Amino acid sequence: MAKALVLEKVRELSLRDIDLDQKVGPDDVKIKIDTVGVCGSDVHYYTHGRIGDFIVKAPMVLGHEAAGVVVEVGSNVKTLAVGDRVCMEPGIPDLSSRASKLGLYNVDPAVVFWATPPVHGVLTPYVVHPAAFTFKLPDNVSFAEAAMVEPFAVGLQAAVKAGIRPGDTAVVTGAGPIGIMAALAALASGCSRVIVSDLVDEKLAIAGRYPGVSTVNVKSQKLVDAVNAATDSWGVDVVFEASGSPRAYDGVQALLRPGGCLVAIGMPIEPVKLDISSLAAKELRIETVFRYANVFDRALQMIASGKVDLKPLISETFPFEQSIAAFERAAEGRSTDVKLQIKL
Repeated sequence: MAKALVLEKVRELSLRDIDLDQKVGPDDVKIKIDTVGVCGSDVHYYTHGRIGDFIVKAPMVLGHEAAGVVVEVGSNVKTLAVGDRVCMEPGIPDLSSRASKLGLYNVDPAVVFWATPPVHGVLTPYVVHPAAFTFKLPDNVSFAEAAMVEPFAVGLQAAVKAGIRPGDTAVVTGAGPIGIMAALAALASGCSRVIVSDLVDEKLAIAGRYPGVSTVNVKSQKLVDAVNAATDSWGVDVVFEASGSPRAYDGVQALLRPGGCLVAIGMPIEPVKLDISSLAAKELRIETVFRYANVFDRALQMIASGKVDLKPLISETFPFEQSIAAFERAAEGRSTDVKLQIKL
């Protein structure tokens, strides 16, 4: 039995003991959790009880953005040792699956992902995880930063899918945590500038602190006008859609240069209509993002190198005993909040 933050049902959380399997196999490590980020998906399960076909049908431990210290290693583990500071990639694929062999393990139907029903998450003092998906932290990366590697990996996956080349320009629609991280990943991957759009001035102010980022509030200015002014009406090389709003796709083709790329990161709750003819007339490319594959270690190294500074995005840290308050705060959706964290 272990104490954990348990989602009992929609809008009902408890801090209580729960029976968790924490047996260390030969290829596993046991980790004492230090810091866990509160993700939008965690909050969505709390407020709605489901995301698409993933439905919470039984009590589930929340949390999947985590960092901690190795306290036990399996007999086959050679890459990690007791005392190592680590962060963990939360999805465990079937490495023998066809998807994994193609390098697409993030879309392996058999993937086991923390805090995705019915799999328990990591808002509990100790977890067991495969060493292959556990990464030693460089000395200059704090636990708080390490717990941000997971969401930053989503932004980096988007940048990789976009095929960014040095000097590219990009638009990010949506200045939430993933939108800002997509902007930072794009800049670190070679973009010379990124335009971030949103409806909320406070969120845009946070994004606009970073060099290379300019902002547009689409309530007061048309995004296409800002793009045309910045590119001499040529269009940007990449649009990252990170808001999840179906309306963000209205006229998106006008933002892109011929041959540009639209990367869909946010997941709309209703179908989106796209004018295929206008997309084809520019030979625009469409890419989609679902979590990430083969970028987690790269995301960590980019943070360690100083190319990406995520510390300004941490809005507040709650002690484990106040985990429920952290989720209630996250569910409020305060405009000044980017990332809330819980320290165990």
